[in-house]
Parts: sequence; C-alpha cells; structure tokens
Amino acid sequence: MPLIGYARVSTEDQTPLPQSQALKSAGCAEIYEEHASGGNRARPVLGRVLERIQSGDTLVVVRIDRLARSLSHLLEVIERLEARGAFFRSIQDPIDTGSPQGKFTLQVLGAAAEFERALIRERTKAGLASARTKGRVGGNPGLRAKDPAALRKVRLARQDGYMERLNETAQDWVPHVRRLRPDLAWEDVVRIINGPLPEARRWTQSRLLRAVKAYVRDGFLPETVLARAGRRETGDRLPAIVAAIKGADPGITLQAICERLESMRERTPRGRTRWQPSSVKMLLERAERLGLLE
Repeated sequence: MPLIGYARVSTEDQTPLPQSQALKSAGCAEIYEEHASGGNRARPVLGRVLERIQSGDTLVVVRIDRLARSLSHLLEVIERLEARGAFFRSIQDPIDTGSPQGKFTLQVLGAAAEFERALIRERTKAGLASARTKGRVGGNPGLRAKDPAALRKVRLARQDGYMERLNETAQDWVPHVRRLRPDLAWEDVVRIINGPLPEARRWTQSRLLRAVKAYVRDGFLPETVLARAGRRETGDRLPAIVAAIKGADPGITLQAICERLESMRERTPRGRTRWQPSSVKMLLERAERLGLLE
C-alpha cells in the first residue's frame, strides 16, 4: 500500500526535516511538509493531501499531534480517510487503522470523546438545576432587558462561532468554490463538493451559499464567486463537471472519476447503468477542446 507522509511544524523558524526523515525511514513514497498551527483545521497542505489520497493509501505522521490537536479533529480526518478507503498510521502512537489493534484503539478514543461530552452535559444540567433552587435565573440580564449593547455582543459572538465552524470545514469546500465559480451552477458545485464527503458532512445548496457569502464578506473569497453562472450549452455540462473533478485532483484515474460521478448520481451520457472509463475519457477530450482543462 502506498504510504503518504505528512509533517507539520508550527512556525517558519522550525524545520520539519526530522519528521520527514522519520517518515522516509518508515517507507513513505511521498512526503508533504507544512508550516501551520495545529489548532488551525483549515490547513491548505493537509487539505490537498486529503483531497488527493486514494483508496488503499495510508496517511502517516510521526505523532498524532502533528496531524491534529484535538480528538474531534483527529476522528474527523480519519473519517474522511475511511470514506475514501484509505488508512491512517502514527509512527510513535499505537494507531494504525489498517490493523485490528489500531482500529480498537480508535474505537476507545471515540468512546472516550463521547463519554467526555456526556460528562460536560451532565455537569451543565446539574449546575443549572442548583442555580434554580437558589433562586438564580440563568441567562444574560442584558438580553432579558433587550439592551442593544448586549444584543450586539451576542450577535458578534454567534457570528464568530459560525466562522470558527466554517474554518474547520473550509478545506472541504473553499478550493472547489474558488476554482469552479461562477463557471458552474451552484447545484453542480454542491454535488462535486459532496462527492467525496461522508453523508453526515455533506452540504445543501442553501448552507453552502450562506458560508460563501460569509467568506466573501470577510474577504476570504472574491466577490466574483457570487456572480451569476453563465449559460452553458446542454452538451457542455458533463465535460465541465468531469473537468472540475480532474482539476481538483490531476492524478485521479478514469475509474476513480467514474466512482465520483456515480456517488454524485450523475446520469451517463448513453443511458448505461454504470459509468465507464471510456465515457469519462471521451468527456475529458471534449473538455480539453472546449478549453475547460488547464
């Protein structure tokens, strides 16, 4: 199985060389290096690795903290790998999702995370009940009085929380939106984004539009992505979609594109029940003639 290494350091002053050497010794054929904070989930290099990794590949890190600083982020990344049929291994930690022992360790970690969330919920409920018995009413007094300053503060806090949640998933959708809009209609962009994602993390068109507008407002995406999609000839739609999939992963195989189109529930051009590599090849050739491939 191909081993793909990922090395991360937090600052430009640090060097990922020791990690890269350890990954090379572990047999990694490709190694990706990144300078970024571990608390930032929207890391561009990690996003490209997760987008390009294929079925049967194994993502390898020296230590878990090089990939994720929180258990929830670690489980999220591993879920994305499993959705692609890929595996995860940490050299210095007992996690290798390609082995029964590693899977068991992962299940224990998941159970521990759920137990921790349950304890927090119970402590919160107990604290609120105790406060009520003492005559204290929960909530913000300023909100109860509809104070404008308090309302504005809560609104800004909610907006910050929303942006933080968007940042955690930005690697899933921002590169696609930046590359595909406004050339493709939103409904096609959503389907392309959702193709490799597990069911629980898929987007609706309304949710994606709201997220894009928030990123445009804060300057993370150009306003042009919100422009009206140009009219496209009926016969050019499939070549455009296939070109978009190829553009996101230049090394993707024809069979993998077939699988992506089937996950998008895209109909074949000749009415067949399954997509065939020959059909994808034909569409790629048409996309190249139309200038849709870089």
